[in-house]
Amino acid sequence: MDKTTEFILEIENAEIISFEQSFKIVSYCTQLLSQHSSEAELAARKIVIHVLDNWKKVNHNLYEVWTDLIETLGFYPYLQKNSSDLKMTSFADDVRMSYFQSDFLDHTYLHKEQKKLSNYLLSGKNIIASAPTSFGKSLLIEEIVASKKYKNIVIIQPTLALLDETRLKLKKYADDYKIIVRTSQAYSEEKRNLFLLTAERVMEYEPLPKIDFLIIDEFYKLSLRRKDGRADTLNNAFLKVVNKFHPRFYFLGPNIDGITDGFAEKYNGVFYKSDFSLVDCDVVDKSYLIDWNKSDKQIDKEKIKILSDLLSELRNEQTLIYCSTPARARRIAKIYLEYLQRIEPKKENQLPLIEWINKNISPEWSLAKELQYGVAIHDGSLQKHIGASIIKYFNEGKLNCIFCTSTIIEGVNTSAKNVILFDEKKGGNGIDFFDYSNIKGRSGRMMEHYVGRIFNFCHIPEHKPIVIDIPFYEQDPEVLTNEILINIKDDDVKQEVRNRYNQINVLPMDLLSIIKQNGVSVNGQIRIYNKLIADLKSNGIIHNIQWSQLPTWDQMYYVLEVAENNLFNFDDKRSVFSVKQLARYLNMYRTKKNIIDIVDDIYNSKIESVKTLTDERKARYYDEAVERAFHIYRHWFQFTVPKAFRVVDSIQRLICERRNIKPGSYSFFVQQLENDFIRENLSILVEFGIPSNAVRRLEGIIPAHLSEDEVINFIKENRGNMKKYLLPYESERLDQCI
Repeated sequence: MDKTTEFILEIENAEIISFEQSFKIVSYCTQLLSQHSSEAELAARKIVIHVLDNWKKVNHNLYEVWTDLIETLGFYPYLQKNSSDLKMTSFADDVRMSYFQSDFLDHTYLHKEQKKLSNYLLSGKNIIASAPTSFGKSLLIEEIVASKKYKNIVIIQPTLALLDETRLKLKKYADDYKIIVRTSQAYSEEKRNLFLLTAERVMEYEPLPKIDFLIIDEFYKLSLRRKDGRADTLNNAFLKVVNKFHPRFYFLGPNIDGITDGFAEKYNGVFYKSDFSLVDCDVVDKSYLIDWNKSDKQIDKEKIKILSDLLSELRNEQTLIYCSTPARARRIAKIYLEYLQRIEPKKENQLPLIEWINKNISPEWSLAKELQYGVAIHDGSLQKHIGASIIKYFNEGKLNCIFCTSTIIEGVNTSAKNVILFDEKKGGNGIDFFDYSNIKGRSGRMMEHYVGRIFNFCHIPEHKPIVIDIPFYEQDPEVLTNEILINIKDDDVKQEVRNRYNQINVLPMDLLSIIKQNGVSVNGQIRIYNKLIADLKSNGIIHNIQWSQLPTWDQMYYVLEVAENNLFNFDDKRSVFSVKQLARYLNMYRTKKNIIDIVDDIYNSKIESVKTLTDERKARYYDEAVERAFHIYRHWFQFTVPKAFRVVDSIQRLICERRNIKPGSYSFFVQQLENDFIRENLSILVEFGIPSNAVRRLEGIIPAHLSEDEVINFIKENRGNMKKYLLPYESERLDQCI
């Protein structure tokens, strides 16, 4: 055992940290800092963080000694937080402290590495920053916004949940910036503009004004080697903004050791890597308790027993349990619920969301019962407002644990004290050390927990350096996709991919422009183009193309059939299995405008085919129906189908206009689908995370002629009257979101 670990154990186990112990620890930390090495400084930081975590044990007569050491380490946010104990005693102390106060954020102090990074950003350098989750990289996003140095800022984040969290943090700047979260919102000529968009929405937003600053959060998703299905679009969003406007940019992400050689130099950038953190993480191994020689089923049973006992010990702390898939998260959450029900048969945790679920989905959905016991699930299929509310309750201490997938690890900030690595896979693939580090980084949170914990129920992956490839710059022929290649400027195309580039660029310019704009499969779009032309010649399908407003069944089916295997497929065998089934669900949704009808349809179809139907099976089948229907809604109705219709629409317009035929127009249908078939000026409310059925109840109160911005102001002025029409949960969402 090394000396640093010995001191940490001493601190944790002591009833009081005596004079003698304090001087011994401070002397050791001072000695470490005198070595001027990153490893020695890391050891000193870990020790001091554990002292702060056990501050009640410290004799108050030694506060001044500890204050000096804490300041030497650059922990200025903690000096501010604990200012009643950690007092700066001289004018020189105050001068040094004032240097670390943010120039633009009130009552906010930066730690020493944050200040260094802030200086880089505000001096005009392009920054590619890699630092731990608890570093506070996103605080610097707010500082950039608060500085008001830039008229138009684009922030790209990987999930709508993270974008909404960012919007809530930044809405205080609404007097200076128009905050844009949807492609239908026009930018302001008078005010500054803050675009909070996914990469897909950046590609769709036309026209953008001159962009002065670009931020890409979780920039490792640019990598093609990490097999992220949306990497093409993120690369193209960067190229779209940077090639046209040449803005300053800030990339941020965790646990990255390097990027493609030469990228930073080409873009006048700095790759900034830091391991600085104001939070430490204790690693607790539970894998040794498991007999790995047993069958998978027996291992799972063993792990769940150990998990249930551990969660009982951690009942007073917030804990995330990482599971490989949504189905795993839901199944294990339900088993844990049954464990809790045996211990405490009746529990009434009365969160407003429970009543809403009971009235709008079903009391049979296990989430409603889990919430009563302080338990929840979180995955990418949950309706946006439900997922956001679960995180809010968790951060407020109203929930004890969340069984989650990678969506919460990559896309939401939480105040979890503990993380449990229950599975060692992400989907069907094993997690690597980068994934493990990101999961581990969710334990503890700066300014809330000094020390987090990760409990490993699996073996830790081998530590390998993570170097993120920047595909549009690297242009590795083995990796680079045509979807990115087509958007690279001719002057920047490397010789190794020049032949491919030239082959694509023989396409007619008008078609090439559309393919670039759509940003999806190049070959798929070419096949759609050729099919539409062939069908028009052979069987006169003009009626299946030349429609506007809402399509008939045949028109809807035709577009989906054209898009299949060109823009999407059903290979994952999850939720939807054919065009016919997708069209059926789509028609049901647009007719009834309620996803619960699809839940009921899936559930009833299942139970009709089962001979022996126990209560346990009914409950399981209903949960599966909810998960499947919600996945159809989020993946298909909100993302894949609108994109497919947009792409086919753009190509049919080109073909029709060339032939002097009146083209179809699918934009109304696409907007209606994305907006839950809610009146256009109210769709922004769904985007903000207010349940769609609540928004429909407000249609009669909010005038139809108001713009989206005017709708928000109208709600603020008439909030009290509106709440008469809403459930407590819906009122809660209204207050939080607007």
